[in-house]
Parts: sequence; C-alpha cells; structure tokens
Amino acid sequence: MKTDELVALLAADAQPVRPHAARRTLALAVLAGLPFSVALMLAGYGLRPGLASSLVHEPMALFKVLMPAAIAIAGFVATERLARPGVPVRRAWLGVVVPVLLVWILAAITWAGATPAEQPALLWGRTWRTCALNITAMALPVFAASVLALRRLAPTRPTLAGAAAGALAAGAGAAVYALHCPELAAPFLAVWYVLGMAIPVIAGAALGRWLLRW
Repeated sequence: MKTDELVALLAADAQPVRPHAARRTLALAVLAGLPFSVALMLAGYGLRPGLASSLVHEPMALFKVLMPAAIAIAGFVATERLARPGVPVRRAWLGVVVPVLLVWILAAITWAGATPAEQPALLWGRTWRTCALNITAMALPVFAASVLALRRLAPTRPTLAGAAAGALAAGAGAAVYALHCPELAAPFLAVWYVLGMAIPVIAGAALGRWLLRW
C-alpha cells in the first residue's frame, strides 16, 4: 500500500475534535481528584479552628490559600496547552513563578523587620517537619487524575506536561492543606510551602517522561 493510500485510509473515519475537549477533560479530572484531597485533609487533620474568621481578618491566612490557588490555575492552563500538539504554553509559566516570587519578597521583608530572637520562629514555625510532605500528599489525588487525563490527550512534550500537571496538583494540594495549617509567617510559607509544591513539580517532570510517552 502506498503512503498516500495509507493516509487516506487512516483519515477516512476521522471525526472532528469537540471544541475545548482538552480543557473539559482536564477540568473533569481536577474535579474528580480535588474531593479526595479535601477528604484526605479532613480525615487526617481537620479544618483549622477559627478558619472563617482568620480568612476575613488575617491577610496572611487568605494569602496562604490564594497563593497556591493561583499556581494551580496557572498549572491548569499550562497543562491544558501542553496536552495539545503544537500549542505554545505562552505566559502560563509566569502564573506559577510570580506567586512564588511574591511570597519570597514578603518573606524577605518580614525577615528583615524581625529581631534575631523572632526569626527562628518565623522560619521553623511548629510544623516544618511535616508541612512539605503533607502538601505533597494532598497533591497526589489531583496529580494522578491529571496524568490519567493527559494520557487520553496528546502531549508531545511529556516532561513539561508532567511538570505542569505537578504544578497544578501542587497548587491545589497546598491550597487544601492551607485550610488546616496554622502557620502564617511569610518566611515559613516561602520555604516549606514552596518546597512542598516543588516536590510534585519535580516528580511530575520525572514521571511524565515515562507515563506520558506515546
């Protein structure tokens, strides 16, 4: 069979792709995974006492939720673009980087304004030993669902797609964990939250190379 005939045969039953199919598939995956992250947080830790009041009256409590949520949204956009062949990521990565830079700037300002006696508590808090791993655990359901969705799509850059899925999951996991976490100091968030979100991104890049290959 000639090449032209083979191409014609393969294209004979081709159906048009529904508009926004990749976005819809990925959104459904996130909606499937996120409740498991919330359930994991509630079962293992519970909501922070006085959460509603702190979100209203303590700016850092709200920032602690919105910062990773912004990363999750940017990760979603990047993942959705990388799920389609030839679609540029454009500035989606900035949405991942800018919130991290912002928390680092806040941390530097807070650190500079603190006395040497106050600085250790700002950095270590009470939960530094478990924070990063807890965020990673909260990210796992969303990451698994996102990877399954990507395997149904057509990522041609599997390492980047895996990293983007890791950023999506990391932001979602950190936002969920923030509903429990009592820490509010910017230096703590700049180190331990960022580390907790970096782990899924790095793992996603490493696993994406193998899990998302065609």
